[in-house]
Amino acid sequence: MEWVKKDIPQDMVKLIADKYGCDLLTASILLRRGILQGEEIQYFLETDFRYLRNPFELPGMEDAVDRILAAKEEGEKVLVFGDRDVDGITSTVLVVGFLRSLGMDVSWRLPLGDEPYGLSLKAVEDFAAASGTLIITVDCGISNHREIQQANERSIDVIVTDHHNPQEELPPALAIVNPKLGDSRYGFRDLAGCAVAYKLLAALRFALKSTLYGQAICLLTTRPANDAYTIEIAKLRNLVLIDRLVETVIPGMVCMSGTRLPGFLEGQQILVWDGALQKKNLTKIFGPQIEVQMLDIAPEIGKEIPAVAGKSLLRSKELSRIVRYSSKDISELDVFMSLFTTFIQRREQHFTAEDAADLQLVSIGTIADIMPLKDENRIMVRFGLEALQKSPRQGISDLLFKLGLAGRRVGAGDIAWHMGPAINAAGRMGNPDKAAALFLEKDPLKRDHLAGELITMNEERKKRGLDAWAMVEPLAEASLKTYGGKVALAYGQEIYRGITGIMANRLVNRFKVPAIVVSFGEETLTGSLRSVKGYDLRSLLESCAEFFLDWGGHNYAAGFSMERDKWEGFLNRLQMLSRTMEFAAEDSEETITIDAELPHAYLTPDIFKVIDHFEPYGTGNEPLIFMSRSLKIRDITFMGKTEAKHVKLSLEAGKHIWPGVYWQAADKVKRDFDIHDTVDVVFKISRNWFNGMETPQLMVSDVRRSTPR
Repeated sequence: MEWVKKDIPQDMVKLIADKYGCDLLTASILLRRGILQGEEIQYFLETDFRYLRNPFELPGMEDAVDRILAAKEEGEKVLVFGDRDVDGITSTVLVVGFLRSLGMDVSWRLPLGDEPYGLSLKAVEDFAAASGTLIITVDCGISNHREIQQANERSIDVIVTDHHNPQEELPPALAIVNPKLGDSRYGFRDLAGCAVAYKLLAALRFALKSTLYGQAICLLTTRPANDAYTIEIAKLRNLVLIDRLVETVIPGMVCMSGTRLPGFLEGQQILVWDGALQKKNLTKIFGPQIEVQMLDIAPEIGKEIPAVAGKSLLRSKELSRIVRYSSKDISELDVFMSLFTTFIQRREQHFTAEDAADLQLVSIGTIADIMPLKDENRIMVRFGLEALQKSPRQGISDLLFKLGLAGRRVGAGDIAWHMGPAINAAGRMGNPDKAAALFLEKDPLKRDHLAGELITMNEERKKRGLDAWAMVEPLAEASLKTYGGKVALAYGQEIYRGITGIMANRLVNRFKVPAIVVSFGEETLTGSLRSVKGYDLRSLLESCAEFFLDWGGHNYAAGFSMERDKWEGFLNRLQMLSRTMEFAAEDSEETITIDAELPHAYLTPDIFKVIDHFEPYGTGNEPLIFMSRSLKIRDITFMGKTEAKHVKLSLEAGKHIWPGVYWQAADKVKRDFDIHDTVDVVFKISRNWFNGMETPQLMVSDVRRSTPR
């Protein structure tokens, strides 16, 4: 195993630490991980809700909110339709729970048994028969052209909230809320479906409590610029910047009607900072006859944000954290917009206990759907996990108890390895409604029963997976020759539909090539695709689109459904496409990338302050890997239920002795290291929970005998 620790300039480490107010170790980790831009760094150093993006930046959001509020006002019947996986289930629960809290007539539906992914024609027809008028899809819908057209013909409006890749032609929905749309200006594409659903709820809450909803507001500043004055105006709608005007005017050279200001400001409410100063400057620019109706908002903002009370925008800029993280020049108007947004959020209490409860579901869905834990995903997941640990919401608490996780620290790894699979099992076994019902049910006895059912289904799913792997692996291995070693394919009637995704993922890990696993039904078949790093599945799917009834997904995980008589044509096309597929082969020698070298003085329980700061860990933010030199092995114990394959070490680092677990390392004892040796170690640091006690431990990745330096 090769150890790789990237060399970094120490002056850069100090620069990052000083600029962003973090310690040197944190700065060095950020630098080694290539996290250099302030906009990225803020999501590792900040935890404030203020750093979440505005939901109205998502395309289609205001149209969606208007239609839902109209449905509330008219007492319409609403159907929420979701996907069968964890992301879809949590999305469904979020939207159903919120709309019901508004007193709306809401039903929900998920694909059951062998029903296809996404909105179905039967669901549309059933809802039309029940006199429904609005369908909201969550974590699906972006590829449901035929079904949404059918809804339109039945006088049913459809709002699509989704995060999957859109096809070239969009479905004819009333509104589509998806950060991946081609015209989306949203600054982060990788939201989970449940996060998109949460953004919809955040937008609805804003609309319900804020007098600013749907209203345009202009923020105006003036400042001297040599012999002229610069007038800057930002036009906001739902706190989103929709237009900006910068006009430089020499006093006495032009009247106001000769500028772009009247057309820009007409009919708008104008807010300023320090009204007396702004009026004085405008008088200097345009003369004493000028009258601009404007409201000085600075005193009100000062009450909510005392740190800026009585200060100019220039002085407030020095205190602003937005300046710290911005890679562009920040004007006084930018500071004004930031302060105004924070002021409205605080005054109207935009982030409450309801958000904390919702983010519990968002954190579970985001982790389970393997979304990158970057950007605002980090804040949502971090808040969700913290809320889950303090006061888990109904359904989550019941499942935690059944999984043996109640009363302990629950991290992203616990969601990924325990809670996520238990919820997902319901969908894989054809009963996702059981999981959704668990989180919506009020009766504690019924919740206990439903949580037990999820555990039982998960055990059955594991058994089916083991049985299927014995068949899928040899089929896929045999297929490699047919597809030039570029694709692993397994298919058949014996493969249970609910585990095709799991099997495809295992095949990718086994053969290091893109994999397809297909389950045959009586009339249709359903396939799951998983890919390797560097090969985008969209090109393959788009080239085969004529064969599919439905298809979609992400760049590296996707799915399709197909009529059985199209199968042979698809296989021929796949064989042809495999000849041109290109992706980089994985390195044969395993390498381990080290985030930082820790001297003995750093190997104390205080190191968890740094480790916890980089939480949550997962896709796009792997757990920190450290290296320490010259640790003394004080003890070695062999572990294993039937065979002693693993090793537990006691490692002395200065004043502290750390327990260390080294998996599959029994054969390395005496050969590579032994008791009383002084060794260099690469490791992760974790918390071990056993018999109600939490203890720190090292998860050892590699060990070498130390050599003199």
